[in-house]
Amino acid sequence: MENQFSQIAALIGDKARSVMLWNLLDGRAYTATELSVCAGISPQSASNHLAKLVEADILSISKQGRHRYYTFKNDAVAQVVESMASLLPLNGEGKMISKPVLSGITYARTCYDHAAGRLGVGITESLIANGMLEASDKIYELTEKGSEWFSTFGINAEDLKQQKRSFAHQCLDWSERKPHLAGALGASMLNIMLQNDWVRKKQNTRELLITPKGKLKLNDLLKLEI
Repeated sequence: MENQFSQIAALIGDKARSVMLWNLLDGRAYTATELSVCAGISPQSASNHLAKLVEADILSISKQGRHRYYTFKNDAVAQVVESMASLLPLNGEGKMISKPVLSGITYARTCYDHAAGRLGVGITESLIANGMLEASDKIYELTEKGSEWFSTFGINAEDLKQQKRSFAHQCLDWSERKPHLAGALGASMLNIMLQNDWVRKKQNTRELLITPKGKLKLNDLLKLEI
């Protein structure tokens, strides 16, 4: 037990790794290159550090296209790092990673057949906060309250579960760096929003335009200000 504790303490206490862990506290996911910039080390060195953190179950990797994103393994890890944050030797040298400036496509867009960007992540977080969804590993579980809520829009969860595709899973958002709802449930939700004119597709782009009606409905139904 003592050896295991000292190994974990050594992993977290390393200066470069501590700076990278500090940046991950904002809840977003980052590439090795981005984390190398904030830690002031080479991308290769960052990859080696991150591999050790992944092996120790401190971080996890999500692959999105050709990119590999790093996040905390679970909330417990984030809580430990946050409680130690005031003790980490940053010495003012750590550079925080800049969050992408919100533009049309990072604000609201389609990701294959579901909503993404600030809109998609906001809807997902509101569904969880209001007790409609529960996050479980890389998927979302629909609660009884959620089934009733979606059914009011004509979405039958049991029918969706019979489809030959994922029902509801996490899709890492490249601009928000947080997961949004994907799968059959996410696709059905976007279809409902389009049919009810809450959002509109902008021609020749993946950008979504949120209508005044959509803003009112999302605020009314999910307490979401977008």
